[in-house]
Amino acid sequence: MTPEELKNAKRRPRVTVIRRALNMTQEQFAAEFNIPLGTLRDWEQERAEPDATARAYLRAIAGNPQAVSQALHSHPRPAAAE
Repeated sequence: MTPEELKNAKRRPRVTVIRRALNMTQEQFAAEFNIPLGTLRDWEQERAEPDATARAYLRAIAGNPQAVSQALHSHPRPAAAE
């Protein structure tokens, strides 16, 4: 790829790279981050591309997977009765 082509290339999170960096299978990654397994496979095989919201979510996972996981799996406490 020429420098010009690289500059103009779409920037998108590489789902496979993120998942492998976390040492997770597709099944584990999908379950941990509440992503449908079929969707994850489509992204990895480039049959589909994550939309803007999914790209932001993948960037958050890549940046701090523990925080994302904790946020997803924490259960809010019920509101106190008044």
